[in-house]
Order: sequence, then C-alpha cells, then structure tokens
Amino acid sequence: MIAAPVRKIVIVGGGTAGWMTAAALSRVIGQLPGLSIELVESDDIGTVGVGEATIPQICLFNTMLGIDENEFVRATNATYKLGIEFVDWTRLGHRYVHPFGFYGVNMLGIEFHHFWLKGRESGDTTPLDDYSISVVAGRNSKFLRPQTDQPNSPLSQLAYAFQFDAGLYARFLRRRAEAAGVRRTEGEVRHVEQNPETGFVTAISLASGVTITGDLFIDCSGFRGLLIAQTLGTGFEDWSKWLPCDRAVAIPCESAGPPQPLTRSTAHGAGWQWRIPLQHRTGNGYVYSSAHISDDEAVATLRANLDGPALAEPNMLRFAAGHRKAAWVKNVVAIGLSGGFLEPLESTSIHLIQSAIARLLTFFPTRRFDEAEMARFNAQSIREYVDIRDFLVLHYKATERDDTEFWNYCRTLEPPEGLAAKLVMFASNGRVFREHNELFTETSWLSVLVGQNAPAGGYHPIADMIDDQETLERLAHIRGVVAQTAEAMPTQTEFLRQQGSAIA
Repeated sequence: MIAAPVRKIVIVGGGTAGWMTAAALSRVIGQLPGLSIELVESDDIGTVGVGEATIPQICLFNTMLGIDENEFVRATNATYKLGIEFVDWTRLGHRYVHPFGFYGVNMLGIEFHHFWLKGRESGDTTPLDDYSISVVAGRNSKFLRPQTDQPNSPLSQLAYAFQFDAGLYARFLRRRAEAAGVRRTEGEVRHVEQNPETGFVTAISLASGVTITGDLFIDCSGFRGLLIAQTLGTGFEDWSKWLPCDRAVAIPCESAGPPQPLTRSTAHGAGWQWRIPLQHRTGNGYVYSSAHISDDEAVATLRANLDGPALAEPNMLRFAAGHRKAAWVKNVVAIGLSGGFLEPLESTSIHLIQSAIARLLTFFPTRRFDEAEMARFNAQSIREYVDIRDFLVLHYKATERDDTEFWNYCRTLEPPEGLAAKLVMFASNGRVFREHNELFTETSWLSVLVGQNAPAGGYHPIADMIDDQETLERLAHIRGVVAQTAEAMPTQTEFLRQQGSAIA
C-alpha cells in the first residue's frame, strides 16, 4: 500500500480548465481507494472562454474520457477543423493554410517538400497548399473522417480537430465528471489557509463561510492565479518583447453560410482577428497590442470585419504572454490560464490544459510531494511553453509587412534562440527539424515557413535522384489526386447532418 496517499483533491475554478481536469482525474484515478474530488466555482465569476478552436490532440483527450464523438459534436455545437487559414500575414492580399496532416507523398526516404522545392526551381509555381488534402478540402468546405482502410488515398492522411462552444464543452464535461463522483461546490473563495511552517495550502474558505480542506489543490482560477500567484507568489516569465499583443476583444456574430472546417486568422494593423465558425454562430476576436491601437479602435476594427450581426456586446480581455516560473509549487498545481498564457494564434489554449493534466497524471504525487517529480513537471511545462512561443513568434517575424509600426516592430525583432536556429537551417538547405518531440510537427513548421515566404536555400540532394521532368510529372499527379479526392468528399454540413447534428 502506498504511504501517505492523496485523499482529497480540490479544484479551484471551473470553466474549460476546471472541468477538463475534473473529468480526466475522475475518469483515470477516480477509483483510487478513499480518493475524493471537489470542484469549487462561482457563478458570479465569468470565464474567459477563448478556447473555441483546438488542435488534433483533443481527439486523444476525448477518447481517453470515453466520449462518443457524435454526441460531443451535437452537445457543443461543434464543427470540424482541418487547419488554420492565415490571411494578410505575409503581405496584404496573401493567404495560406497551416494544415493538419501531411503534404504530398514522401519519396526516396526524404520529405515531400524537397521535391516541391526542386519543382519550383524547374518552373512549377503551384502553391504548397495544393498538395494537402486538408487545405483543398477545407477551402471547399468538405469533410470526412480519416479513411484508414485506404492507405494509398490522401484520405488516410487526414487529421482533424474541433471548433466548439467552450461554455457548452465545460457543461458537457461537468455532467460526465459529476456522474463519475466529482462534487461541485458553488461559492467564491475569500481566504486561503496555509500551514504556518511549510506554507502548504490546507484549506480554502468561501464567502458562505464554508471551509474546504484538501491534500492537493489545483488552481484553475484563470489569469488571477488565486493559489499559484496570489497565495504562493510564484513569479511570472514575461515574453511581451516577442509577443507584444496584450489585449483582446471578442464578439460572436450570426453565421454567414455553411461553415468551413477551418479557423481563420486575419492580420490587421496592430494584431490579428480570429474567426471560428460553429454550427450556431461564428466566434470572432481581435488580439492586439495596446501600444499600437486603442481599445475603441480595436472594437471598431472587429465590428467592421464581422460576417453578420453581432450577438453580444464586446468582451474585453487583458493579458501578458508568458508563464508562471513554476506551475507546481508545494501542493498547488496551476492548470490553464493560471499557469500561463500564449495568444490563441495556433489554437493551443485547450491543448496546454490537456498536456498539464497528462503531466499531473504522470507525476501524480503522494502527500510527500517529492521535489524531484515537481521539478520535472515544471521543467517539462516550461519547455512546452517555449516551443509553442517560438512557433508563434515565427508568424510575426517572417513577414513582409511594413505598413504599420506594429508590423515593423515584429518584422525586425530578434527571434528567440530556438526559432533563430530553425530559420538558419531552412534558409541554408530547406530542411525543417523537430526537437524533443515538440508539439508542432515538421509539417506545421514547413507550412508557416513557406506560407510566410521565409527563404529556403536549396533542397535535399537526394531529390536529384529523380530528374526534373519526372519530378514535375509526379507533382502534377499528386495534386491531381488530392483535388479529385477532395471533390468526392461530402460537405461538412452534409457530414454533420449524417451524424445527427441539427445544423441549418
């Protein structure tokens, strides 16, 4: 029998982070002898709700919870997502897609894009996007789940995520967590009690006078960081010099036709606008730098770029890019916005919640709270934030835009060390590398490097084992197969209806 097992977990805060944590813990370790899980949230405290778009790892999370995908899609008014379209990032009037899945077909043991680069030198100007089934299908509003029984078809390479109503997702998970034994307590935390000798949190006191004790406390209180920051005082690593956007305004609007299975990011003069099409509405927001535009100007810009009538008043958010210097301190673990924030440019907000939960399960403690395990948890958390940060900064650094002060600042900033190394490698020989199993794959890095017109100096020498004419013929064949396959796919609206969604 394990000595000093954790008997009581207290999750402070609900929303997406809180209920994802509660649902996962109750599913995976809820049957541990004597363990109870309690979530405390206040209906009077709103949630940020910026995490409406996801990346394919969400499918693993939902599978782990035993969620039926069709039920989940119906319950959250979800649409499917095959990638992210970037508009006006490279230059005004330009667009490209960061797809899930792959480009073309690898040949001779090297990545496909080296043959595409070779084709460019031979005069083939076809965009890289045309070799991705995710891009071609997404732009034509087509969707189908991966067809793993067709290994030679581009459909076998499809990867997908979801766009959903974050509030409905939290409620969906709440029902599952409570059915699995999680106790929800309504109330606002007014006081945090600590052991006077160790500083460990021992209890929280609510405005109602109720006191809740626990062994392990999970801080899902959002930007406030009620436990991790306000109580334990862990510092914050600020990355504003690389990611200067520090505010956002969000306004949902009516849908303007059948939804594409793509999230859209449109660059504006002082930041960028997200567009997330759901079954029942479209989510919109403008992430911007307050040093380069006023709040009123940002709201006006967003209103002017909505697809349809607004469905709510503007929701204003303030933040700083970065992370807590330690996400696990003593017996408190920060998950979600309490642990850090990176703008949702690549839809990583919900993934960061998911990965923190996975790490907590990997290093789940006893009441001894081993320092080595906590240190490893914190090191892995920081590494993930750094990797995502570098990928986000690439979008700002690799741009031709010089039409505003904001873009001049971004284009000329000194990139972080990891990003700088990737830019040098791509510029020297067109190679893309991925380190320590980082979140974003070679396909992801390639899509943005090419999409933002980062220079590629040559290609892999092995590509010359196929002569120029045959290379061009193979490229034409591949993009022809991609186009024909996408044409035969059902529209996303047709697919959703087939699965039982009541989409208009």
